[in-house]
Amino acid sequence: MNRFDSEQLETFEHETVVQPALGDSDGREAGASKRKIVAGSAPQLTKETQGLLRVRLRAAALMLLLGFGLFLIRHVVGVLTTEPFDVPLLVLHFIVVIVLSFVSILLCRQCPLSMRKLRIAELVIFSLPAAFFLLLQHRVMLSEIARGFMPAPMPFWLLLIFTYGMFIPNSWRRAAWVIGAMALAPELLVIGMILAYPQAELMMGMGFVNHALVLITAAVAAVSGTHLINTLRREAFEAKQLGQYRLIAPLGAGGMGEVHLAEHRMLKRPCAIKLIRAEQAGDPNTLARFEREVRMTALLSHWNTIEIFDYGRTEDGTFFYVMEYLPGLSLEELLQRHGPLPAERVVHLLRQTCHGLREAHAVGLIHRDIKPGNIFSAQRGGLYDVAKLLDFGLVKPVSNISSARLTQEGSISGTPLYMSPEQARGIDELDARSDIYSLGAVGYALLTGRPPFEQKNPFDVMIAHARDKVVPPSELRADVPADLEQVILRCLAKTPEDRFPNADSLEQALAECAVADGWTQADAARWWQENERSGGGVV
Repeated sequence: MNRFDSEQLETFEHETVVQPALGDSDGREAGASKRKIVAGSAPQLTKETQGLLRVRLRAAALMLLLGFGLFLIRHVVGVLTTEPFDVPLLVLHFIVVIVLSFVSILLCRQCPLSMRKLRIAELVIFSLPAAFFLLLQHRVMLSEIARGFMPAPMPFWLLLIFTYGMFIPNSWRRAAWVIGAMALAPELLVIGMILAYPQAELMMGMGFVNHALVLITAAVAAVSGTHLINTLRREAFEAKQLGQYRLIAPLGAGGMGEVHLAEHRMLKRPCAIKLIRAEQAGDPNTLARFEREVRMTALLSHWNTIEIFDYGRTEDGTFFYVMEYLPGLSLEELLQRHGPLPAERVVHLLRQTCHGLREAHAVGLIHRDIKPGNIFSAQRGGLYDVAKLLDFGLVKPVSNISSARLTQEGSISGTPLYMSPEQARGIDELDARSDIYSLGAVGYALLTGRPPFEQKNPFDVMIAHARDKVVPPSELRADVPADLEQVILRCLAKTPEDRFPNADSLEQALAECAVADGWTQADAARWWQENERSGGGVV
């Protein structure tokens, strides 16, 4: 693994932008959901640490603001009662509170701040309190020297040193310079006081040595803590590397593992990585099956099938595979956000899905888990509403069935809401017609906003698939075209022999529907620009 140091942050400002949502055709970003991938020759913490620095600076500013605010109240009350009125000290106290308030507000804003601006904020947050402490210590020493005493080390210096050491992400060298300056400043003040007031020299003695030892010990401890925290962050960062791939941000999680946005470390190509933990798979044979099916899926090259770039295993047994990164939304997300789709758009998406299924079925690969969540409407090559079929036989979580939306590994595999009757009966040998049924169920949901059968108990849903008659879509939505309804109902026939025999015949039937050419690229582009300009999912 490549090593890094947080001081490198200030030299890596170049970045490429990956759009997770569909935006304008001229490439404008979907701002609320954009993710950034750092361009560089090795994995760096640039944006991650920049964000962390901002959060930590805000926390330090708020903590110091709270302390200075409370003591300002005490300072004012003291001046109004018995304490002497020190104008410079009180004015500087007010300035510190006002500036810390302003910086805290600035760091809370959502607009991005460059590393240079964050470092300026860091300088302000810690230099102003240090200046106030120097002035306060000067006043206290003057008073104590007049009484013949040498004051003990003032605790606020320790607070400032440890606040910086614990809160601010840094290399140990940079921390040593800053913390060293904080520890040296009060000692220089003491030396200055000795030169200015010769009578103070008689009172220093071991008090000065003790003062210096306390500050040196605090400084060493703070720098060591900074180095330890930075080392742990580096190890956590490097643990997120998978060979030639760098994990950037989580995209989602399921019963079998998680999906992360990632990039190839050399090519700088964005991708999505699915991690399948050995403990989540529950059975070593399951991981072997995943690996076999990933190899088979990687052979598929159709435009409407998600592309698999790579796969492998980590040292701890985690299986992962790398797939293309898709800007857009799954059909399930489309339904949840926008409800039933127009009939012409449904036909447009289903026909593309048939194209992807045709290639898979030709090589003997049955999907077994076609559902709205496994079909993606993406932007690819400047086109909108490009259907992408995901996860060929790869999603079979091991879990107890507690929801009709769960997928279970074992004698029954698939998602109950969209599985074929033969899947519901636990038949192992499935053919293309099982996928045809599931795709018909997806079409039904896209038209009506609900799956063909809905029950609270997933077993009841499976029984309904095998036994009950489907309510025609037109009874739930009056504007469903009759010819499209007939296609969907034939897909949902109980016996495989009554369905379309293959994806080709289904695609042909969809092409013959009156609305088959009603959804154009212009319609798709207009819809995405009007409805999902500022949001979208990624896979």
